[in-house]
Amino acid sequence: MKPHQSTFFDGGKRLQMTESIELAIQSLQAYGPDHPHWGIAWSGGKDSSATLTMVIWLIDSGRIKAPKTLTVFYADTRQELPPLAIAAQQIMDELRERGIQVEVVTAPMDKRFMVYILGRGVPPPNNNTLRWCTRQIKIDPMEQALRERLDQLDGQILMITGVRQGESAIRDRRIEMSCSKDGAECGQGWYQQVLPNAKGLRGRLATLAPLLHFRVCHVWEWLKHWAPQEEFGDWSTAMIADAYGGDEAEEINARTGCTGCPLAAEDTALNTILLNPQWTYLQPLTGIKPLWRELREPQHRIKKAGLERLKDGSIAKNPQRMGPITLEARLMGLERVLGIQAACNTAALAQGRPQISLINPDEEARIRALIAAGTWPDGWEGDEPAADTVMPIVYQNGAVQPLLFSAEEAS
Repeated sequence: MKPHQSTFFDGGKRLQMTESIELAIQSLQAYGPDHPHWGIAWSGGKDSSATLTMVIWLIDSGRIKAPKTLTVFYADTRQELPPLAIAAQQIMDELRERGIQVEVVTAPMDKRFMVYILGRGVPPPNNNTLRWCTRQIKIDPMEQALRERLDQLDGQILMITGVRQGESAIRDRRIEMSCSKDGAECGQGWYQQVLPNAKGLRGRLATLAPLLHFRVCHVWEWLKHWAPQEEFGDWSTAMIADAYGGDEAEEINARTGCTGCPLAAEDTALNTILLNPQWTYLQPLTGIKPLWRELREPQHRIKKAGLERLKDGSIAKNPQRMGPITLEARLMGLERVLGIQAACNTAALAQGRPQISLINPDEEARIRALIAAGTWPDGWEGDEPAADTVMPIVYQNGAVQPLLFSAEEAS
């Protein structure tokens, strides 16, 4: 948009912010009418929350035309930081009050993060060979929810996402190329006619990121100051900005992840939250990350004893690889997490603050049932030796390097 063109936002004080909103409007006006049904993918984080609340406000205020149907898909991983999860619940109430359909998308019980680790015994994810969490608790459930929704609809659905490239998006050559995909104009959002990696959905599903060009300061401004105002929707978004660090969030390049994320070197997001006096009662949550680290240790796992032939007939590359968590360690981990949850909620009751849910009653019951049944991941029987057992080394070619000393002699 040319600087001299007038808009309904004219006033001068928030020129850069209003130009960003104008571009979002242009994006939605350009591609929205081609799709009778819209969906909004919402994680509860800053970018998707800004996108969600702004799009609904633009519809409510008549600045963009409403689609035939609108569905909000909330990705509930059960691992979100408590302030974000609490804010999401409040925003869902506000959406439903407006008559907007909200689908809470959660992984099947046995594939939820806590159940998968503590019930089935799969080790916590790592950044090397076992990064199973994102796809299992977020991506796969969302794709399944989309397929089920498409089965109920005639025509295409436009999925609106919170993908954002930041301040230089319009000038960035990479984004210019992305924006030109499927006929989109640069600066009109990232429009694609099929969700990446979504097999079988071509022709029925497109994606649009109308806030692609937003600067991070505009995201904070919207969440903290604009969206909570009645004229912009009266949304419960200020808590989201505070969860990232409030006014300092932009300066510290704030990001969030799962509570006690095993993949992160430090719990930076949680530590930021704990600096806020109203969230200090969540201090026990700092005990989750050390628990995942502990459960990776050999004394809590079993291992293969020798050559292992895989389903395809090949020999496993690591014949004595460490595997699942022992039943005893799973029970220990369950009690540890429940203790952390109880400590937080006891403090919450005393201070009049929101309670949290790390493991709900249904998840606890399922974890205990899986442990009681002696459940092990595929390819494991549970009778394998403890991973800290000293044994002769077996190589993939079948060669064996015997121990120089027996365990008794070494001691």
